Amino acid sequence: MSKLSHTDATGAAHMVDVGDKTVTNRRAVAEASVVMKPETMQQIKDNVMKKGDVLATARIAGIMAAKKTHDLIPLCHPLAITSVKVNFTYASKTILHIEATAKVTGQTGVEMEALTAASVAALTIYDMAKAVDKDMQITDVRLLSKEGGKSGLYERGSERAS
Repeated sequence: MSKLSHTDATGAAHMVDVGDKTVTNRRAVAEASVVMKPETMQQIKDNVMKKGDVLATARIAGIMAAKKTHDLIPLCHPLAITSVKVNFTYASKTILHIEATAKVTGQTGVEMEALTAASVAALTIYDMAKAVDKDMQITDVRLLSKEGGKSGLYERGSERAS
């Protein structure tokens, strides 16, 4: 029998059967950053980009993407997500930080949905501001924490799990 959850005994990829897993409240938080020129950041802050409100559009894009994760990543289960939040912080004059939180009451986690929300929000920021700053960089896309299910709590940088 395979030791990898997304492969069968022959090594072929397959969707994991979560039917026997316990339904629990699950939550995941992911982040991404967009590094840009100070002038670009100021235009986003002042809401003067020609394409419109960058952060409002990126927030909606992130939420929509989280709901479509199973359409984008082949072996992800479709989830009845109960909440997706996408928040932005001006971390410096050149770094816009994105934090996405996804929640579900279900049999599998929402890590991929949170990561997808953060990633697509970052891509949307790039798309809306690329006319003034093609050198922007999307960095540090990563899971910060997850909770719920059999594996319990995971927090980036912490060795503890409950």
